[in-house]
Amino acid sequence: MYRFSIAGEDWILRFSPQVLIEADEKQAILMSLLHIGNDLAEFSHGDAFIMFTKKIGAIVFDVERIPSLILTVSNIVPEENWYVQEKNSIKPSK
Repeated sequence: MYRFSIAGEDWILRFSPQVLIEADEKQAILMSLLHIGNDLAEFSHGDAFIMFTKKIGAIVFDVERIPSLILTVSNIVPEENWYVQEKNSIKPSK
């Protein structure tokens, strides 16, 4: 669990027990969130968003605003598990 502040709001970043990643990857996720900055204020309670990183993959965040400002990393999807729709078919992204 990490605590950080953006635009005067104190947030908590936590990781779902099903997400197994190393400490350096957790730190990279936190640093990526700091680059989002004020955009976090736009998310309402119950929203979700995805961040794509080359090193980790697609990171799924759940937003809670009640009772605290909490972002939960609920899942990570590595790039080799991404699929893209091309015309009438779905293919691996790579």
